[in-house]
Amino acid sequence: MHRRVSPRETKRMMQRMGLSMDAVPNVEQVIIKTSSKEITIEEPEVAILEMQGQKIFQVTGGKISEKATERKSTIPEEDIRLVADQTGKSIEEARKTLEECGGDLAKAILLLQSKI
Repeated sequence: MHRRVSPRETKRMMQRMGLSMDAVPNVEQVIIKTSSKEITIEEPEVAILEMQGQKIFQVTGGKISEKATERKSTIPEEDIRLVADQTGKSIEEARKTLEECGGDLAKAILLLQSKI
């Protein structure tokens, strides 16, 4: 048979091991953003576990919803203008080609110059 451990004993054991755990009150929602989607958790229970200077967030319960996110361009406007000026193409064409080339200026310029 297993002996039931009281919350008080559990707290003492955690303190001896250098752990602390606190609940975060009144959490309305937690949003997790990735490059391709956004996960929203409504009315979750959130606890912070601190161990050796590291914080671990535990999120439980709540209504979960996911939605795909649009990937935003990380190409600087100066680069887009430079490619457009060098090739005589439009800003939109320069942006699209730079995104296809992963931001590589030389490759984008050569690619646009080779297009008729």
